[in-house]
Amino acid sequence: MTDPHAVSTEIAYLSTADIHERLDDGRLTSSQLVEVLLSRLNALDAPGTTIALNSVAAISSDAREVASERDAERAAGVIRGPLHGVPVLIKDNIEVVGLPGLAGSTSLIGRPTRDAPLVTRLRDAGAIILGSTNVSQWANIRSVRSTSGYSSSAGLVGNPWALDRSAGGSSSGTGAAIAAGLAPLGVGTETDGSIVCPASVNGITGLKPTVGNVPRKYVIPISESQDSPGPMGRSVGDVALLYGVLSATSPANKTPTPAIAAATNWRTGDPETDQLYDDVVALLSESDFNVTPRELALPDEQVFQDELTVMLAELVDGMSTYLSERPGEGVKSLADVIAYEDEHHDTELMYFGHDLFTRAIDIGGTDTAAYIEARPRNLAWAVDTCLNPGLDGVDVIIAPAYGPSWKSDLAVGGHPGPASCATMAPAIAGWPIMCIPLGLVKDLPVGLAIIGRANSEWTILDAARRIEALLADHSPMPLPYWKLPSRG
Repeated sequence: MTDPHAVSTEIAYLSTADIHERLDDGRLTSSQLVEVLLSRLNALDAPGTTIALNSVAAISSDAREVASERDAERAAGVIRGPLHGVPVLIKDNIEVVGLPGLAGSTSLIGRPTRDAPLVTRLRDAGAIILGSTNVSQWANIRSVRSTSGYSSSAGLVGNPWALDRSAGGSSSGTGAAIAAGLAPLGVGTETDGSIVCPASVNGITGLKPTVGNVPRKYVIPISESQDSPGPMGRSVGDVALLYGVLSATSPANKTPTPAIAAATNWRTGDPETDQLYDDVVALLSESDFNVTPRELALPDEQVFQDELTVMLAELVDGMSTYLSERPGEGVKSLADVIAYEDEHHDTELMYFGHDLFTRAIDIGGTDTAAYIEARPRNLAWAVDTCLNPGLDGVDVIIAPAYGPSWKSDLAVGGHPGPASCATMAPAIAGWPIMCIPLGLVKDLPVGLAIIGRANSEWTILDAARRIEALLADHSPMPLPYWKLPSRG
């Protein structure tokens, strides 16, 4: 299937560098760019359209006005910053004035929103906030049966490569929208896998920064020790540009080619994905990259249970603090959310429950013995047993991220497809991890994870840029296929 909105394809898939070039030489204005993207969105994303990708939760009412302002400023020689006149989408668990900020829950409808500090940074850099993107409800922390990409407030996000496949989660809408050419840049959030997963299964690039390097104020929380907003785009260069704005940092002087540890035992379980990864490792080695094969620590059941205990305990405290301080009437604690969802069962609990919320209440927060025992044990595994040995003598670790996307199934509940454990240790440690397209398996994207030490984002980005260039020469990624659902 060719691009279903061919009239907008060329503009829709411009990189930020190409956008800047055309804005600078007058071949394009920000107003024209926004109109093209809104036209594409209305044709491909909105409910009731033939495609109905459903990746965007809401459009900013002032997007056209801000685009016009940026054009006038450019004409007057005023450039606010590196994103001047460039549209950006924001995951809908991040507050933006005038956008819903629901995290997929109807319990927050009508609560006023504020500009999160990361949004202020985007505006100060000249960005146009185009809208907010749909999210797996409560960022996929509500139930073990949750379906990635589904929320009670916005429905189910599709995957532009194959519309009945999952867009991953929980930054589902951001991943799908960028892959679909609805915006060049987007912001997601990750607690464990929520940027890497949608980047991998939608065939785009995403970076989960070191926890704290991008401000989290007015971002609906899960875990104080693991939550991190991060940039998503269609190339490493675009993600680097956005990360620089979000983190208020810039790269140091260029360094030698980063040394790489290639994980040999972090497998997805999908034979074709794992073979493709092995082929790419071989290609890197043959291309004079400094690659060391390395067996890394694997998580056991205790690691999984400790991480969940930590997230749920921090959820009780963080969510209740956030909800009690957000303006407007409504739920003020996690217990209130459970009560609201029970009362609005037909809307909120139609496809899956809130068993993880209930378990979080039972754990009781971060001042409990369960948390006090689990957190240091979990952190010691991630840093001392896994990451420090894995990064010994090298700059980054690479591993396969996820296999090809799975079919969405609201009746049965979420059943994610093959995935490696690559996101777990950096999630627990709060260290950075990135995902770039590895290639296609059965015409569906799979991703390559790149992991580094705390605060090593620019080293990771440099490694990613070099790997991206090699892969582009070897097997360039096509645009999404937009396959319609079929039997089997």
